[in-house]
Amino acid sequence: MTSSLIGQNKATKVVTRIREEELMDVPLQAEAYAGADFSEPNSNFVAHFADKFPAFRGDRILDLGCGPADITVRFAARYPQARVVGLDGADAMLDIAREVILQHTALANRVDVRRWHIGREENPLGTEVFDAVASNSLLHHLRDPLDLWKAIRACTAPGAAVLIMDLIRPQSRIEAERIVEKYAGKETEVLRGDFLKSLLAAYRPAEIMEQLVSINMNSLQIEVVSDRHLIAFGSID
Repeated sequence: MTSSLIGQNKATKVVTRIREEELMDVPLQAEAYAGADFSEPNSNFVAHFADKFPAFRGDRILDLGCGPADITVRFAARYPQARVVGLDGADAMLDIAREVILQHTALANRVDVRRWHIGREENPLGTEVFDAVASNSLLHHLRDPLDLWKAIRACTAPGAAVLIMDLIRPQSRIEAERIVEKYAGKETEVLRGDFLKSLLAAYRPAEIMEQLVSINMNSLQIEVVSDRHLIAFGSID
């Protein structure tokens, strides 16, 4: 990790992590999330993948915690040679995802979504593995964060590209509220409330590195990419 990141990790820990519910399976929540404008972070996510893996030519991409499938569809558009599978544990999200895919008729034959509540249900993919595994804003939802890293290991082909993006827990609740106001001030009350909960449930870079070390996946690198996001990326043997 870079020296600037190490310095940030030494900052005083003011906010203790507050767990959030695992699934957005209430239709009102799912609709609020799907209706919000995440075009900037979602397009940035795919751009980060292209930047970190410029030579990627794989034909199987997995999107863990795909939600309404916006990122899933973006990957299919960016990598026309690839089949993209999105997995989510919330039926309400998957219902929206299927509608979104139908709207992208040129991509629909290369995009599929399925149900998987990671850590609670058996892997629906069986022994199928992927050339790339991506996940955005899933880590902070899981009851046990190691469930995500175990799922990634189970689903990756040798040398697969891995990119995980998630929120960073702010140093105080006041800072979290400022972030919500800055980026979601005009969104619905439901979305603002869920965004605040997610910020308070998120991990800090040092905490994620501890997770990776504990599961022997510390070949992945961590990088802070915005005032509220970090990425973990690399390949797994």
